[in-house]
Amino acid sequence: MSMRLVRVAFVALLAAAAAGCGNQQSSAPVATSANTPDATIRKSADLLKQNDIAGVMQNALPPAEFEKVKADWTKANNERPVTDEDRKKFEETMARLTAPDADKTIYAEIEPQLKQFDAQYQQQIPMYVAMGQGWLTGMVQQNKDLSDADKQQAVAAINALAAWVQKTRFTDAESVKKVLAITTKTARDLNLKSLDEARALTFDQSMQKARVALGAFKEALAVYGFSVDKTLDSVKPEVLSNDGKTASVKVSYTLLDTPLTATTQMVNVDGRWYGKDTIEKLKEQQQHDAAPDKAVPAEAPPASPDKT
Repeated sequence: MSMRLVRVAFVALLAAAAAGCGNQQSSAPVATSANTPDATIRKSADLLKQNDIAGVMQNALPPAEFEKVKADWTKANNERPVTDEDRKKFEETMARLTAPDADKTIYAEIEPQLKQFDAQYQQQIPMYVAMGQGWLTGMVQQNKDLSDADKQQAVAAINALAAWVQKTRFTDAESVKKVLAITTKTARDLNLKSLDEARALTFDQSMQKARVALGAFKEALAVYGFSVDKTLDSVKPEVLSNDGKTASVKVSYTLLDTPLTATTQMVNVDGRWYGKDTIEKLKEQQQHDAAPDKAVPAEAPPASPDKT
């Protein structure tokens, strides 16, 4: 299996997060008995809140495709060759992050840079945010695949994120110290000494590491007032239509105190519900894998020398 299919699986995970993906508390058991479009979304939400990336992937992909991802994981993860320089950088980074009192040491090194940033660039942040906000909004407005309602909600989400960035002082000393503590603890918990060791991980081993990393990422965002789990808690899915083969689900949720809605299309495959976009991408990948290689034209024979 190509790396592209692996990326599809992670896109499915990210799509689940972006759509809200449910409204259960993380401590609640995962519901598996009800097989409906909204139950599928809620299950992904609960798994995501538990940082169970493998579970979300399994819920988002048909069984055969999920097994292919697992079987080809190590091969796909090693498609890109690494250099000795890559290995050296990885080892140096992990050694630095896992050293005794690494968070304090790193903060002492970057503190002058943080102060310099505040002095020179902090006042310019609103301008940079406005530029990025305008660029993203323009991309949304030019997207022909989005309806007017979808564009309106996407722009509202962009505005909410922009407002959060503008009011958040990412260089705040205490916040930076907390994030560094989270980062260094995570590096120790991952317990990876070399890049080759990381690339040799099996699927299940990789997913355990990913669970640790995702939990740390969510914890770091929470330091700055962005709770991913709070957003997931606010989601309320509502099935708008369901003919047994396809379904449309409206998802209402709150992102950084901004109420939003999204509509996701789902399809029934062998009695289970999946995101329509995920299934379509998988079909494209299958067609790509099944297509015969383009015939290479035979080399033309050398021209016969002219007879005189």
